[in-house]
Amino acid sequence: APRTLCFFMPPPPQGRLPGLRVKYVFLVWLGVLAGSWLAYVHYSSYAELCRGHVCRVVICDQYRKGIISGSICQDLCNLQQVEWRTCLSSVPGQQVYSGLWQGKEVTIKCGLEESLSWKAGADVAPRRELVLFDKPTRGTSIKEFREMTLSFLKANLGDLPSLPALVGQVLLMADFNKDSRVSLAEARSLWALLQRNEFLLLLSLQGRGHAAPLLGHCGDLYRFLRGRHCERSADCTYGRDCRAPCDTLLRQCKGDLVQPNLAKVCELLRDYLLPGAPAGLRAELGRQLRTCTTVRGWAGRVEAHHSLVLSHLKTLLWKEISNTKYT
Repeated sequence: APRTLCFFMPPPPQGRLPGLRVKYVFLVWLGVLAGSWLAYVHYSSYAELCRGHVCRVVICDQYRKGIISGSICQDLCNLQQVEWRTCLSSVPGQQVYSGLWQGKEVTIKCGLEESLSWKAGADVAPRRELVLFDKPTRGTSIKEFREMTLSFLKANLGDLPSLPALVGQVLLMADFNKDSRVSLAEARSLWALLQRNEFLLLLSLQGRGHAAPLLGHCGDLYRFLRGRHCERSADCTYGRDCRAPCDTLLRQCKGDLVQPNLAKVCELLRDYLLPGAPAGLRAELGRQLRTCTTVRGWAGRVEAHHSLVLSHLKTLLWKEISNTKYT
């Protein structure tokens, strides 16, 4: 008769079960602790970067007190017609949000100085008023405010021929209700905005196709259209030679330049320098300029590469100049 072999696994020793259970509980506890810590860090960073509620409370409080004014204050504070959406902030002192206003997708920016901590509570608004809206100190005429603005722009931008036109744009924004006068609240709001370099740049480039249109302001909070819609990078060309990459996920043009300014300058110089260059210099100069025109990427990220290309060009030209009889 065939024989059958049977194998029996002995039961695990009873003494091991408590040890395994303790290890399992410990690992679960460790996982919960790590998850809680990550959640806390994420929430803390979000709470620090995204303080749109503080922006709204402070701005509207100052608007109702008559400290500030602006073209969108009514919609923002009284009619509640401004929809704040995704937080885009990367710096605590500069609050950035996507939003919706009058059917348009907009970007909302509100400056919160680092000294104005969100933990400061009721003391935020008074200190913010002292910091930002301290000028002009009294009521002023349009002529006085024009001269004040022109002096400020000259000190910061230089004595440019375009400054009177820029001052005119500032006055148009200040007198948003078209009553042919600038109130103290209107003047203080525009003065606070002029302290922000990005706003000044946006205002300077209005109507030139290089910057998003400014739609309105309330105090130092301002709103402009979101970046240009795009399907590919070719859609993100501003003017003749200003090109930016397309974020195909968001369908929006990014702020970085595809071709930095150094490459553009070299491209322009090539047409002027090469035809009249000495025969012994022409080949090497052409090679250096071709290398320069192929530089890609944002200058801040490839600064070493840019510096190297520029250094080679300077060395080549200085060597040629130093060998002439005019040295």
